[in-house]
Amino acid sequence: MDAPGPPNPHYKWIALSNTTLGVLMVMINQSIVLIALPDIFRGIHLNPLDPGNTGYLLWMMMGFMVVTAVLVVTFGRLGDMYGRVRMYNMGFAVFTICSVLLSVSWMDGSAGALWLIGWRIVQGIGGALLFANSTAILTDAFPADQRGTALGINSIAAIAGSFLGLLLGGVLAPVDWKLIFLVSVPVGIFGTIWAYVKLHDTGVRRKARMDWWGNITFALGLISILVGITYGIQPYGSSAMGWSSPWVLAALIGGALVLVLFVVIENKVPEPLFRLSLFRLRAFTAGNIANLLISLGRGGLQFALIIWLQGIWLPLHGYSFQDTPLWAGIYMIPLTIGLLLAAPVSGWLSDRLGPRAFTVGGALVIAASFGALMVLPTDFNYWIFAFLLVLNGVGSGLFISPNRAEIMNSVPAESRGVGAGMNATFQNAASVLSIGIFFSLMVTGLTHTLPPALHDGLIQQGVPASQASALSHLPPIGVLFAAFLGYNPFQQLLGNSLAKLPDGGAHITSKEFFPHLISEPFHKGIVVAFWFAVTACLIAAVSSLLTDRVGRKHPAPDWPAESLGSELAAVAGEGALSLSELVVPDEPPR
Repeated sequence: MDAPGPPNPHYKWIALSNTTLGVLMVMINQSIVLIALPDIFRGIHLNPLDPGNTGYLLWMMMGFMVVTAVLVVTFGRLGDMYGRVRMYNMGFAVFTICSVLLSVSWMDGSAGALWLIGWRIVQGIGGALLFANSTAILTDAFPADQRGTALGINSIAAIAGSFLGLLLGGVLAPVDWKLIFLVSVPVGIFGTIWAYVKLHDTGVRRKARMDWWGNITFALGLISILVGITYGIQPYGSSAMGWSSPWVLAALIGGALVLVLFVVIENKVPEPLFRLSLFRLRAFTAGNIANLLISLGRGGLQFALIIWLQGIWLPLHGYSFQDTPLWAGIYMIPLTIGLLLAAPVSGWLSDRLGPRAFTVGGALVIAASFGALMVLPTDFNYWIFAFLLVLNGVGSGLFISPNRAEIMNSVPAESRGVGAGMNATFQNAASVLSIGIFFSLMVTGLTHTLPPALHDGLIQQGVPASQASALSHLPPIGVLFAAFLGYNPFQQLLGNSLAKLPDGGAHITSKEFFPHLISEPFHKGIVVAFWFAVTACLIAAVSSLLTDRVGRKHPAPDWPAESLGSELAAVAGEGALSLSELVVPDEPPR
């Protein structure tokens, strides 16, 4: 075993600075694509509202998140084995290289979309390496009474980055859509070099073997479920959604069965990928349940707000569709402000006062903000809307860092990497699940109210009854995507028929007509989705209450170090399955 040298007393701040930069870069890059999608599709000359292109749109949005959710637990485990800093550094380099490749695309149409989707998926591998190991690096570097503050700052970077991405996307994409990827390159180069020079593992190594069957079954099962959800929100036959599709059902049921097999394998192998014994710690289990539910409740919020602002409220208030991406990002800033106000304070105070008041209170505040958003009219007063966004951000800031610190403090030192990976898996998988749930619930709310609204609105503008009837049966998910992208689909769908209308189609193609037409059905759909979010947050509050209570009654046992698996890079380099070394952390420096 190789023992590390004495730690630099300033090392913890170096670790915090670099991991914060890495997480900030990843989250900016993830959300910058959301706001820039209209410019991306225009840039590669692909119509996102064509039914055959819906899959490209979904995978452009969700491919990064799917692969991150699948791989983050594996990479957290490999960080335990191979060295957390080494895996983290690799993630920084992979992410930066992919940013370059995404910005040099020369293809159009389907080929261009596949190029972007493919490299976004590879970039998700880099993101998973960064996410899975940054939390464990911080937990190793900081003493227990400072971890909440450190993780709080890291969490601020993660969520603030998602909203900074909206602003940057709104500014850069209209200039050139390739700039949204190129902007990460200088930051990535600097961060990669800095990480390789300054970061180091504070651990010793032990030999272990890789849990290959666990890796394979976990990846296949989770990918199958997430892919099933991705296609479940698309139309199938005459149905508004694809949940009755044999392929979707096969993906969901098959994925669930493979995950059951994964659990069986993990209970039998001596060195499992997913240390299920951690779930014996009820503080770990209840904390992850709360994290999962909050992520489910909040995960689809960003999409719902972008649709609400970009597709309805901003056009109704005179903003052109070309300007709505930027202004949607600007008008969502209060959400980030609330987070920035609450997260550092909650992290610092929870280190001293305990987490329960903050995790329970934060979940309740988030639930209250969703309840208040439900009663807002679609054409709301912005300052009331901004206050509710601040309230939602404050609730998130109160919850996030105490919850993460509580979970990480409950696990043994040698399991911090896999514990962080498991925690991140729940959060990332919940984000993908939440998008599917939010879209599904919104489509459910739209199904009965949208067709008559479209039919009557088109008839009033002189569209022939037969044509209005056909257009009134547009798939609700297509209408949501049109609003999300700031498109008025009737200009394309009516085509030459517009010239035959009394005003030449001027009103139908105006920026107010489509948003006004769908505003009432959209409100009914979003209320259904927000009811789900309220319920999830209330259950999370109960789980957080139990976390604190059982955490005191059942502290984490002083487990001996376990052998965790074989080292991935050594296996690849030697071309064979062999014994290798494992990184296990010492006590964190104080």
